[in-house]
Amino acid sequence: MNFARLLPVVISLILLAAHFYRAGQYVLVLVSLVFVFLLLIRKTWVPRLTQLALLLGAFEWLRTLYFIVQTRVEFGLPWNRLAIILGVVALFTALSGLVFRNKALRKRYTARNPVI
Repeated sequence: MNFARLLPVVISLILLAAHFYRAGQYVLVLVSLVFVFLLLIRKTWVPRLTQLALLLGAFEWLRTLYFIVQTRVEFGLPWNRLAIILGVVALFTALSGLVFRNKALRKRYTARNPVI
C-alpha cells in the first residue's frame, strides 16, 4: 500500500530521469533513478532529501519551460499548450513531495525502523 502512496514521487523522478536522458545529462539520469531506489531505505533523512530533489526537479521543469517558450516565441510558434503542460508537470513534481506528510509514510520513515 505504501507503494501506491509513493507512486507520485516515483513518477516524478522517472519523468525527471527521462528529461535528463533526452538532454544527454546521464549523470543526472542516474541520480534521479537512485532516488527511486533510495525510497526503499527506512531512514528519517530519506523523505527530506527526496523532497529537496523534487523541489529542485520542479525548478528544472520551470527553467526548461522558460527556455522552450522563449525559443518558440522567437520563431513565432504556438507556446500556450506547451506552457500549460510543463507548468502542470512542474506543479505535480513539487506537490508529489507532500506525500511524505501521510501518516503511514511518516511511520515508515522513522528512526526506529531497520535499514530496509
